[in-house]
Amino acid sequence: MISSILYYVVWSPNPAVFSGFDRLRWYSLLFALGFIISQQIMIHFFRKEGEDEQLVDRLTIYMVLATIIGARLGHVLFYEPARYLSNPIDILKVWEGGLASHGAAIGILFALWLYAKKTPGQSYLWVVDRIVIVVALTGALIRFGNLMNSEIGGKATGTDSGFVFARDTEEILQTMKLPISSISAYKPADRSGELTGSGRVPVNIDIEINKGGFEEANLRSVLERDIKYALTRFGSSRKYMDEDPESPLDLEIRDEGSHYLAVVKTFGVARHPTQIYESITYLLIFVLLFLGWRKYTSDIPEGLYLGLFLISVFGMRFVWEFFKENQVEFEDNLAFNMGQALSIPLVLAGIGLVLYALKYGNKKKAVRE
Repeated sequence: MISSILYYVVWSPNPAVFSGFDRLRWYSLLFALGFIISQQIMIHFFRKEGEDEQLVDRLTIYMVLATIIGARLGHVLFYEPARYLSNPIDILKVWEGGLASHGAAIGILFALWLYAKKTPGQSYLWVVDRIVIVVALTGALIRFGNLMNSEIGGKATGTDSGFVFARDTEEILQTMKLPISSISAYKPADRSGELTGSGRVPVNIDIEINKGGFEEANLRSVLERDIKYALTRFGSSRKYMDEDPESPLDLEIRDEGSHYLAVVKTFGVARHPTQIYESITYLLIFVLLFLGWRKYTSDIPEGLYLGLFLISVFGMRFVWEFFKENQVEFEDNLAFNMGQALSIPLVLAGIGLVLYALKYGNKKKAVRE
């Protein structure tokens, strides 16, 4: 089992690249980096195959707009249509999250059709076959951005291996009405004896509190009440942490001179880091497609790479969805969640494209040349 090769990690990175400058986030940086690297690779493709590399700038504009618009509309239509159609202005609030890779895929395929139609000498399938190589790389970077955002986490592993996503809990605790200077959740080195193999794993939370006009005894009563409430009453805390609501809070308060240090000993839920699973998968697909292009550039039938991309990316997406938490409640009543249901027709389309490419792809290529 995948989780057996992992050991649990308490995961809570700062989603901002630089502390104190929240506008630049890892997700945004990796998203943009994916397009920048992809553009350079596409220039390499065009140059090596005798195409006008200046066309890549136009192609990049189509790709960026198609990815953002397609991914946003995909989430709106596939996952939360009632919410967004009743409040259409919210569709524009991309910064609040809500992007769907299936929508991005459809948007890109449509945008490239428009690009090929408006660009003489550019075959649609030839362009798409090269684009999907860099799309796989961009997908790997975006999933790593999801990991840095502590989002799209997986189901509980049921073992003591996996990731405990503690970021949401830290943010909830930060709202306590106390002069808190820092909060840090981590895996304690001295609590391995509390592991039971059930996936309920020890987590410590250090809370630094600046000294004010209150006594330690008063501080303790406030912390015991507010921390217990935060760990047991908020949905996100209950999802990722496993504090027993009936037992007293295991809390230690130390006087560190300039501040108090409150150490909370609690438990978390070990979950599958599905962001890593997908990121590695897409990176491997990129490497294999790129190496295939380098070796068989002149022999690749048109449409073959698009078909292989759809089969591999969305086939693996179907598999990894079994390890993910459902994104919206209605998926709980479905045999396959929305991500899987949308992947099936794309995989079937990929199979059809591979068969088409093997039978007609070289003929289409000869006509274009």
